[in-house]
Amino acid sequence: MDMPKTFKEPVYVTRPALPTQDAVYAKIDEIWGSQWLTNIGQQHKAFESELKAHLRAPNLSLFCNGTMALQLACQAFRLSGEVITTPFTFAAASHVLYWNNLKPVFCDIDPHTFNIDTSRLESLITPYTTAILPVHVFGYPCDIDVIQSIADRYGVRVIYDAAHCFGVEVDGQPIGNFGDIAMFSFHATKIFHTVEGGALTYQDSVLKERLELSRNFGFKGEEQIVVPGINGKMNEIQAAIGLLMLDIIDDESAKRERLTRVYRERLQDIPGIDFRTDMPNVKHNYYNFVVTVDKQTFGFSRDELYTKLKKFNIFTRKYFYPLCSQLQCYRNLPSAAPDNLPVAESISRKVLSLPLFGGLQEDDIHRICDTLQYIQEF
Repeated sequence: MDMPKTFKEPVYVTRPALPTQDAVYAKIDEIWGSQWLTNIGQQHKAFESELKAHLRAPNLSLFCNGTMALQLACQAFRLSGEVITTPFTFAAASHVLYWNNLKPVFCDIDPHTFNIDTSRLESLITPYTTAILPVHVFGYPCDIDVIQSIADRYGVRVIYDAAHCFGVEVDGQPIGNFGDIAMFSFHATKIFHTVEGGALTYQDSVLKERLELSRNFGFKGEEQIVVPGINGKMNEIQAAIGLLMLDIIDDESAKRERLTRVYRERLQDIPGIDFRTDMPNVKHNYYNFVVTVDKQTFGFSRDELYTKLKKFNIFTRKYFYPLCSQLQCYRNLPSAAPDNLPVAESISRKVLSLPLFGGLQEDDIHRICDTLQYIQEF
């Protein structure tokens, strides 16, 4: 085949969906008119209400970012000792445990879903285990029924990292309604964002006061501080962006779904490139498009492909590499030993996230796939 044309401008793994500038300016005018920039103003209150309805959450609290939300979720449950989690995720999940004086216990992953391997969970529970922190990796839900069954049997909490899962549903139920609590990240790289931001959804309304005291230095009223809190509040500009994003998120997800189907149609004919399809009874959000690269069949390793694509101005990401268990701060934990995590170790060397965002066109996806095919053949 002929050499594909190099993209004139870099095509990155993602680009944020953005409301119109006119809509943003109108929101800025509202905020400037109120002269209320943070500390739970009208934009914050409106966003919390509309987001709660959108996610069909019984309870919801907003935060300045997803990491802070997850950190305060652990605080709210007064966790101690050990928390079982996945090594195949962004480092923040393990860091949150460290900052709460909790010991991460890494569990291997399922080779098909890349989520925590529920068949290994029970063997990792000890008298010191107080919670399980699974991650719905790449927007694909964990085995929620099995996880909850194990948690109930041993009396431990389930705190879900749903950073990739905005709008995802399982059997018609919103992903945020499973477990004791679920965290959503609204970082600019996510399909739904507030530039920076995050939220927690949870069943127990008693948690609301505890979480919201903790995110505001522990203030209860103007003069009383009742818990040793921190500054974890979402500001008015973040909340305003969130309100505008709610108007366009469904369109963004639909665009990504169409592009995903082009990827799947084209890549099925390229040996050595594998990808996942939709899960049954799951409403996906098509947050990103991830493949695995088999060196023996494709002809090049994931790292070699990653480098070669850059020459065509295509910038991919090795999500998630290195594993959390390979990081200097965690590698000496007993559970971090590579022999304990053979699937995660293997997948982390094969996985590659290809460009996917609503601003791409179908022709762009075809060019990316043409490039993959050209690299393999030549």
